[in-house]
Amino acid sequence: MPPSGGFESIKYKRNLPFQGPGSFVILGGVTAICAYGFYRLGKGNLEKRELQREKVWSRIHLVPLLMAEGDRDLYRRQQAALAREKEIMKDVPGWEAGKSVYNSSRYHSPEIVIL
Repeated sequence: MPPSGGFESIKYKRNLPFQGPGSFVILGGVTAICAYGFYRLGKGNLEKRELQREKVWSRIHLVPLLMAEGDRDLYRRQQAALAREKEIMKDVPGWEAGKSVYNSSRYHSPEIVIL
């Protein structure tokens, strides 16, 4: 026989604790973080582009200086080579130091650099 007052009620409801924020809150947070990341990426790209532009312009402005330095170095080396040639060939009759071996008056830049 059942007890007086009846049987105790059966607990069939789920008793789950709170599991954290909802899906819309998580979606909103992820969207905000991604938006901030893309914002920082855009700012970084602008900065990188500006630094690249500055590097290009600095190189453009350095070209004349570097060319002049190379020309001075080439002239110094040619004069040293001419002096060496005069010293080495001083005993050879009819030798003209520095005279081109080509039958042309056109300027030829030296292919070999003598150190």
